Amino acid sequence: MELAGARVLITGASRGIGEAMAREAARRGAIPALVARSTGVLSRIAAEVGGTAHPADLADSAALHSLIERVEAEAGPIDVLVNNAGGVDARWIAGSSAEAVSAMYRLNLLAPVELCRQALPRMLHRGRGHVVNVSSLGASAALPGLVAYSSAKAGLSHFTAGLRTDLRGLPVETTLVELGPVPTDALDAAKQYRPAAASYQRLYRLHLLVDVPRERVARRVIRAVALGKRHVTIPRRACVTAAFSHAPGKLVELLLKGVEHQQR
Repeated sequence: MELAGARVLITGASRGIGEAMAREAARRGAIPALVARSTGVLSRIAAEVGGTAHPADLADSAALHSLIERVEAEAGPIDVLVNNAGGVDARWIAGSSAEAVSAMYRLNLLAPVELCRQALPRMLHRGRGHVVNVSSLGASAALPGLVAYSSAKAGLSHFTAGLRTDLRGLPVETTLVELGPVPTDALDAAKQYRPAAASYQRLYRLHLLVDVPRERVARRVIRAVALGKRHVTIPRRACVTAAFSHAPGKLVELLLKGVEHQQR
């Protein structure tokens, strides 16, 4: 997709990876439309990147269910939807509250699915669009304390694979991003749970994982949109693990080649 002049909606854009993606998208000539709960910070970043700020709490069902309509009314048509917002609540599942578990699934899975549901008809009507869903390497293997988070991200990865198949032959593309550790508040939160921290440290020592700066993540994600890449794994050394995880789905996709995926 040509990014110059494209409007890119990014959730979770007030800090971390979302802020970095907003700055990278603007650097490539796109117009960022930024969504997060933090009104003041969001407005400042939007002004700095020449974009627009749309404060919203994705955990608020009323705000979520009208978000795409509201952003397009305030800023204009959305060309790229980046579902980046997410959260980590690292704890033993048997010691979790029902509210905490529900919040993990709402933010990490249900909110991005709902935003896709809202945005896709508009993109298809205009004959142009791209959806980016930011998942995790935890979708393939859950570390201790991250069961709810990882299973929600697994759902998002699987949803994106199915969405890509359903959109075959249509003018909307998808990119699935599966991230390892990126130094952000979310990673700090995960490491507050001692078994999770110990697991990270072992994987670092084995050189299976490495921290990747958020700016590098942003460059790779935005470049993937420009090139129409359907899958980004960060760090690259985890590509083999991710490939094994996605192999069954790719096999089924191959077996169903030629089968109609949209009921006319």
